[in-house]
Amino acid sequence: MRRRSSTRRTDVQHLDLQVVRRALAWSVAGQRVWLCTVLATYGSAPRAPGSLLAVSADGQWIGSLSGGCVEEDFLERVAEGAFEQAVSVVRYGEGDDPRSRVSLPCGGVLDVLVERLEADCDVQGHLRELESALLGRRRLIREVDLASGARSLFDDREQGVRVEREIDRVRLRIGAAQRLLLAGYSSVAQACAEFAVGLGFEVILCDPRDDVLQGVVLDDVEIRRQLPSVFIADGGCHRDTAVVALTHDPRIDDLAMMEAVRTEAFYIGVMGSVQTSHKRFERLRRIGGLGDAQLARIHAPIGLNLGSKTPAEIALAVLADILRIRSGIARDRL
Repeated sequence: MRRRSSTRRTDVQHLDLQVVRRALAWSVAGQRVWLCTVLATYGSAPRAPGSLLAVSADGQWIGSLSGGCVEEDFLERVAEGAFEQAVSVVRYGEGDDPRSRVSLPCGGVLDVLVERLEADCDVQGHLRELESALLGRRRLIREVDLASGARSLFDDREQGVRVEREIDRVRLRIGAAQRLLLAGYSSVAQACAEFAVGLGFEVILCDPRDDVLQGVVLDDVEIRRQLPSVFIADGGCHRDTAVVALTHDPRIDDLAMMEAVRTEAFYIGVMGSVQTSHKRFERLRRIGGLGDAQLARIHAPIGLNLGSKTPAEIALAVLADILRIRSGIARDRL
């Protein structure tokens, strides 16, 4: 009997971390594990490249590839003795693997990397390294040889696409859940939070102003009633964090920028016109002691120039710029 392992959502654990932790626990208990990674999607496919699913030898599973039909087919094939090789790539959808018994709606196509992981110390060490990366302690590139199944880990020092596939190998970027830290509440911050939740970000709003937060409701957003600068200084940012200040209040925005540039956050931005931004940089240089290199990390004015006027339009420009940076795309390539 197949049983889905519990995946109760918490504020600090995203699904990939839960998948890796459960796979590690199964391996330590002496079970073989199949680890599946979405490599590419075409057309209508609900899960992004890099998404994980793990299946234990006794039929437990955690994670998601497509939202239902693909998982059921994969579990049935594992139970029938398929995927005994160390590594394989399976396609679901148009031109799919003839052994699969499902197709995706609306012409969708899904390529999945399947790794058979034995219950040994090497596998468990590898999974512990992935766990560390998913907790934000470091960023890794995970390379899998498609012929032998050999796995290697390298430090990841830049932003880029989550999955890179070559003829004989794939490279997978492993890091913490993408985090959006909203430094202060405003109507633009509200719209940013809603967009970011839909994009799969972990969203945290920091604002000590009780009067401003009165009546604010943000689903799936962690609200902290403290200065953003304090949260940042206490270790609230990792390399997969975007910090945005959208209040027009220098007491919140400027202090957040002073702390954010001292972290490894991959995106730092603050709202304001060109003239306002120039004045802000002067203050940050004079009062905060920031140098040219630190100021160059701050996107101000924030976001892509889309001619945005309304809070939703500004939020769209902000999130679009964050996604651009996250994907390693230069402005001149847009």
